[in-house]
Parts: sequence; structure tokens; C-alpha cells
Amino acid sequence: IQIAILDVVFSLDSVITAVGLVEHVSIMVIAIVISIGVMLFAAQPIGDFVDKNPTIKMLALSFLMLIGFTLMAEGFDVHVPKGYIYFAMAFSFIVELLNIRVRSRKTAEVKSIHLSKKITDETHP
Repeated sequence: IQIAILDVVFSLDSVITAVGLVEHVSIMVIAIVISIGVMLFAAQPIGDFVDKNPTIKMLALSFLMLIGFTLMAEGFDVHVPKGYIYFAMAFSFIVELLNIRVRSRKTAEVKSIHLSKKITDETHP
């Protein structure tokens, strides 16, 4: 039931976002259907990923703000090319994935150092 409720909320959000970013109705429909499928099958793994990496929440918020500002600008007849928006979002996402990878390596190094220190302490009393 919780996934269904979240699906409805995110579907409305997806519709609003799709209207702001895409000019073709068929692409909007396909995007919404895909997002519903993703929500149904991948809600738990995505939720776990976001819980483990809270910076993704900030990234998603910045994407929503970017789209919101773009919609406001277009409301004032200031056209922002969609390619710029897509590039900014893709670039930000790639940079965040690299940051996550670096943080996970540092965490693995620290655990490895602590583990090796613990092993040497136990073998050399």
C-alpha cells in the first residue's frame, strides 16, 4: 500500500516534471510508465541506496530546483535549451557517483587499516 501511495505521489511529480522538460506527449507517457515500473520493482533498493548515500537527496532536490527555475524562466518567456538542463543533470550525477566511489574506497581503506592493526596487535603481545 505504501508503494502504491508513493507511486501516485511520484507519478504526479513525474507528470509535472515531464511537462516542463519534454514537448512530445508520447515521450511523457513513456517516461511516466517507466517511472511507475521502476517504483514498483526497485523502490526498496533505491531507498536503501539513498539511505546509504544521503547526498543523493540533495542532488535530487537540486534537480527539482533546476527544473522549477527552468519552468519559471519559461513562464517569463525566457527559453532555456533543454540540452543545457540535461547536461547539467548528467554532469552532476556523474560527479556525485565519483564522490560516492571515492568515499567508499576511503571507508574500505580505514577498515583495512584498523583490521590490520588489530591483527598485528593480537599477534605481537
